Amino acid sequence: MTDSARPVRLLWLQSGGCGGCSLSALGAESPDLLTVLEAANIEVLWHPALSEASGRDVVKLFEDLEDGRQTLDILCLEGSVMCGPNGTGRYHLFSGTGRPMMEWIRALAENAHHVVAVGSCAAFGGITAAGDNHTEAVGLSYDGRTSGGLLGADFRSRSGLPVINISGCPIHPGWLCETLHQIAMGRFSDAHLDEWARPLSYTMHLVHHGCARNEFYEYKASAEHLCDRGCMMENLGCKGTQARADCNMRVWNGAGSCLDGNYPCINCTAPEFEEPGHPFTQTPKVAGIPVGLPTDMPKAWFVALASLSKAATPHRLKENAVSDRLNVAPQDKGKVKP
Repeated sequence: MTDSARPVRLLWLQSGGCGGCSLSALGAESPDLLTVLEAANIEVLWHPALSEASGRDVVKLFEDLEDGRQTLDILCLEGSVMCGPNGTGRYHLFSGTGRPMMEWIRALAENAHHVVAVGSCAAFGGITAAGDNHTEAVGLSYDGRTSGGLLGADFRSRSGLPVINISGCPIHPGWLCETLHQIAMGRFSDAHLDEWARPLSYTMHLVHHGCARNEFYEYKASAEHLCDRGCMMENLGCKGTQARADCNMRVWNGAGSCLDGNYPCINCTAPEFEEPGHPFTQTPKVAGIPVGLPTDMPKAWFVALASLSKAATPHRLKENAVSDRLNVAPQDKGKVKP
């Protein structure tokens, strides 16, 4: 992709969002974000929150990148694209230019070798597009589950790839760092993307993989309240068996995940996760059967296996599942505590 003698040049833009993905990226550990960028020979041309340059210097940089006077290897967008009102994009003007950020993003994407959507807002519209979406927020190549977005369903960057959607709310820093390293090494292709153009490096897994509550799930020993230790799928809205991410295998902030914090997985890497049609902490059911079944599992099989599992649930799991702490310890068969 690039001459190995020069840095890989990255520009980071922010649009309709909270900045949480940048904050999460700064939490990268072993190594830290700056070490990651240095190791990949990535030069950050500008980041709105981290760079010193401002004003006319930044506008000049944008103009040079748009006109091709400077090379743009990776364009990262954080936050959804604000297209309102009435498709004009004037809800979000880039300061000092009088020009909608929407236009800058489109123009810079045309010259970028790779375009990366950082977070679910940039990928699919995300939280910013929820509700009545008065700001007309969309993702770079998706509007929710519909292909298109700002750049259109057929968009390809100069590398020949579609927008790379590192979705999540926020992203895990490891997802970003790995993807940037692959791009910088020239080793990222269509084969590394799933059906939503998300990197398979993390969507090859389910959030269910590595969950500390898996034994409770196996026996369908379910939590009834958020503080309970049991599985949160049956009653509390957990979508860990459907969500594509490695959150319980690649810990967050050196410690844990949403589930470790006693909150159900809300599938934040998926399009339209922000409006599931029910409270996040409730599991919708039909005839007592959860509507959102585990990925790839036929309903009849789930019902049959769930019935068998509940019939065989050990007393220890039944007790611990509805408690805010583990009260009954495992015991070796045939060994009685004196």
